[in-house]
Amino acid sequence: MHPELRAKFNADFTPEKYAALLRCVNEATRWPADFRIAETPIFLTREFTNEAVYAANEIAAQTQTPEFAMHAASAVPSGLEVPNESKHPEFLIVDLAVCDDGHRRVPRLIEMQAFPSLFAFQFLLLGCMRKAFPGIPPDWTSSFGGIRDEQYLEILRRTILGDSKPENVILLEIEPEKQKTRIDFAATELLLGIHSVCATKIKKRGRQLFYDREGGEARVERIYNRVIFDELDRRPDIRLSFHFQDELDVKWISHPNWYFKISKHSLPFIKSEYASPAFFANDFPADEKIDNYVLKPLFSFAGLGVDMEPTREKLDALKNPQQWILQRKVEYAAFVPTVHGPNSKAELRMMFVWSERGEPVLLNNLVRMSQGKMMGVDFNKDKTWVGSSIALHER
Repeated sequence: MHPELRAKFNADFTPEKYAALLRCVNEATRWPADFRIAETPIFLTREFTNEAVYAANEIAAQTQTPEFAMHAASAVPSGLEVPNESKHPEFLIVDLAVCDDGHRRVPRLIEMQAFPSLFAFQFLLLGCMRKAFPGIPPDWTSSFGGIRDEQYLEILRRTILGDSKPENVILLEIEPEKQKTRIDFAATELLLGIHSVCATKIKKRGRQLFYDREGGEARVERIYNRVIFDELDRRPDIRLSFHFQDELDVKWISHPNWYFKISKHSLPFIKSEYASPAFFANDFPADEKIDNYVLKPLFSFAGLGVDMEPTREKLDALKNPQQWILQRKVEYAAFVPTVHGPNSKAELRMMFVWSERGEPVLLNNLVRMSQGKMMGVDFNKDKTWVGSSIALHER
């Protein structure tokens, strides 16, 4: 944390500035934020930024090895394989907890996924942060590698639209207007001109997909996929005219198989000083102390099913232990001073874009702040200086 900027921000903070931030966020698109926006960005030192970037890139590089590909091949559940898999995902997310090792702040891998995050919303959030808090230095930014605003938008446009027109590209979700991340969908529409479409509204003819657009019908050439499979599985009421497993003349961004291949399933295979030991539940060593671990279902979203207090008895009771992992707990550092109340903890989401030609490029970040036992909303009710934010560093 940059101590001078942190102290200056807190000294200048007023409830009116925070209210201005919320107004800007909630009026920027047709949908408001349905999650809590934290009162502050995080100001990172150059040293911690460099280490977090190094850690994220090192972890991302491990997903490109033949050994990783061999392990990932077994990740997709039988019957859920989608044909025409891409060579790699267009998006890669690495979640790093900000921890204290007793001497300094260090990043530690919590989770990873090959699924889009809030790339469009974070772009808008930074703009609103600057308007609401004019004391943020203009040379402090959230993107990496010297990427400027126009380059950021061009990278997103090239990745999601490719050579297609906006009317032939859709953001696919289940009832997008009801999702907590709908503000990102609206921001994506605003920035790229593509529509958010419910999967139930898609029409299939042969190998082609279509949707209604502005009184007519448009063919779908590319799908910016935001459908989470476990949600689809929990909704037997959902009826689709197509199956993800169909042979379709569409390009998936990212291909659905990568949702499984780079996920919690990957954690036991990542070997890095920035990664805590992780094991599949059926491979958990007999000599490891289970109290030091957290139990997680492989394919769930937003912390669903996580058990912070696993026991050997709970492991023995699992019906499919190969679908669970145990990951050694990390101690989040309460390092963000607040205007009132306890310090906040933070998790740093490092957001990569992976073009068809080239290596993963670290584009932006997202921060989740907490004062509870976990990062989720349920653990931070009635608290302030928690929620979704962004980390800034000197360009």
